[in-house]
Amino acid sequence: MTVVSMPLAVALDSPDWTLLRNVGIGFVVVLWLATAFWTFKDARRRIGDPWLLTLATLIGLFPPFVGPIIYMFFRPPEYLQDVHERDLEIKAMEQRLAELDRRCPVCRARVEPSYLVCPVCTTRLKQACGSCGQPLDALWQVCPHCATPVSQGLPSLENVTRSSRATGGRQASE
Repeated sequence: MTVVSMPLAVALDSPDWTLLRNVGIGFVVVLWLATAFWTFKDARRRIGDPWLLTLATLIGLFPPFVGPIIYMFFRPPEYLQDVHERDLEIKAMEQRLAELDRRCPVCRARVEPSYLVCPVCTTRLKQACGSCGQPLDALWQVCPHCATPVSQGLPSLENVTRSSRATGGRQASE
């Protein structure tokens, strides 16, 4: 052994070096497990299938430190919650668009939301407020325009259909 390698060999056998080496190895192992745990948590928020979740976690675990980078290239771009919220927003927009295309329940003629009676078959569609005369929806308890309580609801569709058939599709105006 040379003079230079002798102090290095003594330094590597010292208890200080052993402690520093063990702490460094422990730090690297904890960092590796932390990246694998992060991969698992991120995959759980992005992937719904349990088999793919397990596969993504294993990719994040093996090979060490390279696995999470590989996972980041192939992970889904959106969180499952964001996908669910977007689907709910789309359904709400579709409902709003469907409400724009209102039709009479008896003759299926197009009617405006402000119509009280169908102009084609004279079926009563909405009740007018007793105070201000504005059209009221069937479920409303109070008129939103003048705050007057609604006294009675609309007749049921069965009654409307029965009375419409009995009068030949015409109802007497009130």
